[in-house]
Amino acid sequence: NELNFDSEARSVLSRVPPLLTDLYQFTMAYAYWRADRHNEPAVFELFFRDNPFGGGFSLFAGLSDCLLFLQNFAFSDDDVEYLRSVLPADTDAAFFSYLKELDCSAVSVSAVPEGSVVFARVPLLEVSGPLAVVQLLETSLLCLVNYASLVCSNAARFRLAAGPRRRLLEMGLRRAQGPDGGLTASRYTYIGGFDLTSNALAGRLFGIPVAGTMAHSYVTSFSSLEEVWPQTLVPCGGAGSVDFICLVKGWLGRVCQILGSKTSLVREGELAAFLSYAIAYPQNFLPVIDSYSVSCSGLLCFCAVALALCELQYQPLGVRLDSGDLCRQSLEVRRVFKECSKQFSVPQFESLIIVGTNSISEQSLAELSKKENEIDVVGVGTHLVTCTSQPSLGCVYKLTEVRGRPRMKMSEDPEKSTLPGRKSVYRLLDADGLYLPVYNHPFMHFFLLFSLFVIKIQSYRKW
Repeated sequence: NELNFDSEARSVLSRVPPLLTDLYQFTMAYAYWRADRHNEPAVFELFFRDNPFGGGFSLFAGLSDCLLFLQNFAFSDDDVEYLRSVLPADTDAAFFSYLKELDCSAVSVSAVPEGSVVFARVPLLEVSGPLAVVQLLETSLLCLVNYASLVCSNAARFRLAAGPRRRLLEMGLRRAQGPDGGLTASRYTYIGGFDLTSNALAGRLFGIPVAGTMAHSYVTSFSSLEEVWPQTLVPCGGAGSVDFICLVKGWLGRVCQILGSKTSLVREGELAAFLSYAIAYPQNFLPVIDSYSVSCSGLLCFCAVALALCELQYQPLGVRLDSGDLCRQSLEVRRVFKECSKQFSVPQFESLIIVGTNSISEQSLAELSKKENEIDVVGVGTHLVTCTSQPSLGCVYKLTEVRGRPRMKMSEDPEKSTLPGRKSVYRLLDADGLYLPVYNHPFMHFFLLFSLFVIKIQSYRKW
């Protein structure tokens, strides 16, 4: 909606001003300007050389940020004065007047749609415009695309490992590479296939559904039922307060009886924490139950409080497991839920969800999906937002045309050589009707080698 768009635009402008670039972009722009080449029409393309994570594809992300950046590209007076202070003293003063009037009104961008599946060496962005301007854009565009595409691709791999049924919660803000890394991760993991985020600011800026209830610190902050206040709860849609502590104690005894558990092993502080939270949020009760012992305390406390909430016509949500064997524990938790539903005729217990969080990686998620378990939602943090198995996508921004004439980088490393000229991105089908990445097709390998051979021969003749 319009509110989200305005917030998003302000976010990009505050995070990515035109000065967020490498100094050598300005030294090159000045040299173009001094040579009177700054307005020559030029074309750059942005691509990556190898598919990330040892896989066969990537997802392209960051396009909307790039467009907002270009639409609002302008140097402030303070920006120009700073550049005047860091560029060599003999820089022509007229160059700074040129910078003050600079914008991207003459720049055009061609791109694959955001969120598209893309492959190595296929142009993601083609940026054309005045040579000095499109040169200045290099670092900023790479910054906006590199991590966004990498973390979006990582999220897609987690989604494939999780399968279509299980919901995924991104919760990596505290482990991300700074505030901007955390915000970028929350946005683009959602595009990559996650369902929810714990990041409140991402929810506000981008409209992503947010989720979260309590941490272990809340549970361990309680030690006694005397710390629970208020001690009463009004039934849902009803009148008059009920002594909620007394009600829960009664349910705890009944739960322990049908499960053959000892009430003496239940941690009073954990029960107090669950009581207090349920009184505060009777419609949003989803505690973490492994602060002490899941089977001896946490699960029993949850069931007692949840059954009391059901008696008062509230619907508890479920539990979170954050340590140990998540698959085994989830099976036991589900068994207890079903037993409570059957013994106490409480059908609401059939719809309780189980959230699993415990340093989940793509590999552990894939293994979890192969085992029998009852986990409905998986929360992923560190390995998702830090892209543990690959720190960078390695996007590059290369000149392909000036004044309508193709340009090519020829390197001692053949992998770093570029194909000259503007390109069209298209897909080929194999004999089985499956899509093939263009640059993986044998014809394209032949074309690349042939192009390199012809261009090298031509350059030798010029010498």
